[in-house]
Amino acid sequence: MKTFLHQMGKKRIGGFGTVEMILLIVVLIAVVLIFKDQITSLVRSIFEKITSQALSV
Repeated sequence: MKTFLHQMGKKRIGGFGTVEMILLIVVLIAVVLIFKDQITSLVRSIFEKITSQALSV
């Protein structure tokens, strides 16, 4: 039993499991939904600045 647990521990080191990946995706989606308006306004202002500076070149 001890060797089985030791071998299972070795397999998990150094990689993400399915549950961790799903939790990470859920957290990222939640952050995007919470800050959707702020992200949209930030991107809009960045693109407005880019276009205004590109016209002056």
